[in-house]
Amino acid sequence: MKSIVCRLNQDDTFSKEDADITVDLFSKNQYRYTFWDDNRRKLYQCNSFSRSAIDLLNISLMVYYADRKILRRKEDDAWTRQIKLYMPVLEINKWNQNKLLLEKMLSFLSGDIWVFEFRERELNEKETTVEKGMKLYKKNKHEPKAICMLSGGLDSFIGAIDILNKEKDVWFVGHYGGGKGVINYQKNVIEKLISQYQLSDQQFFNFYASPLNGIEDTTRTRSFMFFAHAIILGSMTNDNITLYIPENGLISLNIPLTNTRLGSSSTRTTHPYYMTLLQQLLVNLEIKVKLYNPYQFKTKGEMIEKCNDLTFLEVNISETMSCSHPDLARYTKEPPSHCGNCLPCVIRRAAIEYAYKNDTSNYRDKDFKNTGASENLRSFKLGIRDYVNSKIDTALSVQISGPIVDQIDNYCGVYRRGINELKTLLDKYNG
Repeated sequence: MKSIVCRLNQDDTFSKEDADITVDLFSKNQYRYTFWDDNRRKLYQCNSFSRSAIDLLNISLMVYYADRKILRRKEDDAWTRQIKLYMPVLEINKWNQNKLLLEKMLSFLSGDIWVFEFRERELNEKETTVEKGMKLYKKNKHEPKAICMLSGGLDSFIGAIDILNKEKDVWFVGHYGGGKGVINYQKNVIEKLISQYQLSDQQFFNFYASPLNGIEDTTRTRSFMFFAHAIILGSMTNDNITLYIPENGLISLNIPLTNTRLGSSSTRTTHPYYMTLLQQLLVNLEIKVKLYNPYQFKTKGEMIEKCNDLTFLEVNISETMSCSHPDLARYTKEPPSHCGNCLPCVIRRAAIEYAYKNDTSNYRDKDFKNTGASENLRSFKLGIRDYVNSKIDTALSVQISGPIVDQIDNYCGVYRRGINELKTLLDKYNG
């Protein structure tokens, strides 16, 4: 088991002789994150954050640190890691009471074994400074009607359009890492939304968080850290607030289409079981944020087709980013773009063609001609063939990645329709 000690206060001298890593999360030499810094003036709109939500943010940052630093290939099965975090928290009683729930939730999300040991702390210098600023900055305090995740991808863009056609008093939360591929698309999407709906840039929060020199790229826990940034913002409200997490139902179910998607590189970001565990954790911590995916039972194509502003979406759909690795375009000296052949790209292409019959987005290898792309195509087509020929009940198939407790018919329906969208696209190619 790899053990990591986290320290959040400069006077924290806690240490463990057998610890593999000690992380001073306040040090920019080990971790670069911007929550308390780059958006400080925007944070002053808020009332004080819940102490438990501050803890949740720091826990998520450290979980992401461990996820990036500890290599899977060195484990016996080349995947499953055992990780112990020594974590300082403000609300120690609540976290000790919810330790097993947190470990269970993260183990499902990442495919690893997580263990936490908590100790009590006080607010650190940055947290205290921002809290004082919130109290002193009494003008223009605001509680939005809702919060919505905004990744720069197609699903979140549709989610933003749909909610803004009903309610404009919404805060949007984005996150970016080290590459340029995502941030440029995020900025562009924000500009489009501000112009179309006459919004204020004060409604948009975009946070950076990345451990220095992270080497493991199967980062399943990134979504937990992404959500925690939005949850802490929501924690300052007096009443319950909804956090919209837009994601199409097929991706949400995380059912492996190919053998390459069976490992921990496959994401469970919005899987219904994970969302249930996270929601229960928020309830137990008395954080008044309700998680909601409005597209749980829609395919990506259906999301496009039913969008509340079809004209605006169609004009700007090519400006969104769905690719797993847009920055790989640098190897061919191109700007960040869609590869066209990873699974997120293929699902995107199938959805756009389902809704519009034509896709004008830029793809580096739309015809699966390169070596890796042709292998992807063969693998996808084998997955589709297995789906078509499978004698396994769909109700069992949708539970491969995790238990589904209710509404099983709706989950089966979105799975079948989503796979059929993919099949229609892939049938055009020989592989």
